[in-house]
Amino acid sequence: MSDLTAALEEGSTPGLVCAHHHLYSALARGMPPPPHIPADFRDVLEMVWWRLDRALDLEMIEWSAKLAALEALEAGCTAIIDHHESPNAIDGSLTVIADACAEVGVRVNTCYGITDRNGPDGARRGLAENDRFLAAGGRGMVGIHAAFTCSDDSLAAAAELAENHGVGVHVHVAEGVDDAEAVSRLGELSRDNWLLVHGVHLPDDHGLRGTIVHNPRSNMNNAVGYARPSRFSNRVALGTDGIGADMLEEFRVAFVAARAVDVTASPDTAWSWLKQGWDLFPEARGDRVTWSYKPMDPWHLAYTPTVRAIDVETDGDYVVRGGVATRVDADEVRAKAREQAERLFTALR
Repeated sequence: MSDLTAALEEGSTPGLVCAHHHLYSALARGMPPPPHIPADFRDVLEMVWWRLDRALDLEMIEWSAKLAALEALEAGCTAIIDHHESPNAIDGSLTVIADACAEVGVRVNTCYGITDRNGPDGARRGLAENDRFLAAGGRGMVGIHAAFTCSDDSLAAAAELAENHGVGVHVHVAEGVDDAEAVSRLGELSRDNWLLVHGVHLPDDHGLRGTIVHNPRSNMNNAVGYARPSRFSNRVALGTDGIGADMLEEFRVAFVAARAVDVTASPDTAWSWLKQGWDLFPEARGDRVTWSYKPMDPWHLAYTPTVRAIDVETDGDYVVRGGVATRVDADEVRAKAREQAERLFTALR
């Protein structure tokens, strides 16, 4: 019996990994409604997320990241691969996120998602923020929002910057039909260390290199379709696209989404996507989460929705003990985040 198998039997796992998050979205809950009900995914972007990210400032970003990191730890997630955008607060934003997560006790890999939707200068400043953060020793990638919001020059510049820093590119790919040309525009640029997020509208034999990150709950929420990740030859990991970092819950949603179209689908497949996070963020393998349930077996967990993280250890220290965060005051984080959410909502009204 392997060490991991023995640990699963005794109700513990390594720290879980969220392979795609938007930490800035933690303040979005309860935000004012859009001007009208979105009719499609492009409307969702324009009337919800692009309105929100333009309203963010560095203080909002800090407390949103702290809240999201706290909730991640409480769910046994010790490592997050983040994708950030804040067009009116770009400079220094990645350091704010990294420092906030470090204070809470969560490992983070972050990037700024460049885009030309706010003009060429916005794309240039996004590239500069990725460059600054990586050059200063920050753990990250180079971010691209999506091919359909970027010029070919911006895509090439992001890929070149990633190569120069020896990191991959973190990009939304074919999430909606607007990004149908992503394969032809990214094909020659993609590398094995890229994160290809969503892939809902990718052809089976798309030819892009990198890891597909499946975000089933978000895809359902945005009505963009089911990615059917088992069809890809690429490795597949699990993310949340900003809807928290409860990776056990995301595993369950991934399983039932697969089961909804194929009664032979197994929890083992969705669990393999969850485990892929440890290859993307290897340090999390050394973290330890003790759960309220045992065994931590995929067939048990798929049908047991009440499993909670009791203790979480990173680098030999408890960052959660008895279900309570140890490095920050959870009540204070939530109170400060509520204050920043109100500031954000005022800006959106």
